[in-house]
Amino acid sequence: MASYCDIAPQHPVHGPYHDTQYGFPLRREDRLFERLVLEINQAGLSWLTILNKQKNFRAAYDGFKVDRVAAYGARDRRRLLADAGIIRNRLKIEATIENARRIQQLRSEHGSFARWLDHHHPLSKPAWVALFRKTFRFTGGEITGEFLLSTGYLKGAHRLSCPVYRRIAERRPPWMQV
Repeated sequence: MASYCDIAPQHPVHGPYHDTQYGFPLRREDRLFERLVLEINQAGLSWLTILNKQKNFRAAYDGFKVDRVAAYGARDRRRLLADAGIIRNRLKIEATIENARRIQQLRSEHGSFARWLDHHHPLSKPAWVALFRKTFRFTGGEITGEFLLSTGYLKGAHRLSCPVYRRIAERRPPWMQV
């Protein structure tokens, strides 16, 4: 079976994501929130569609600033539902706003989204999925797994022989600190 390491290099969109983002550990709340939102929006669609809309998502959701998104009201919901630059799915938009509020709560309890993730690390993938389903909206097994792979909490984003693997290993992602 081909891995992302086989298909992404040399692709004009997948290549840069594979080489500079996928699997690299994230700590900043806005970047973690962004990745969660993008993974949620990918459900039922291709990752290429999401990557092509990534800048639009960033603009539509105020740079993924959690406090700003958590404060969204009816006017913002209407604006997002009318924005052809993002995925205009009411359930995904509602989940994004509610998940920003839940991250605010995690921040008050743990200091940050990253510290909440660290507090629960390491868990098995099924345990992570159960925790995400309990904590966030619109997060099933695939969304949770890809979020954790793409942010360095689960092993397997890159093959050992992939040149990007070494660059990620130098940053000591959480899955290497078990």
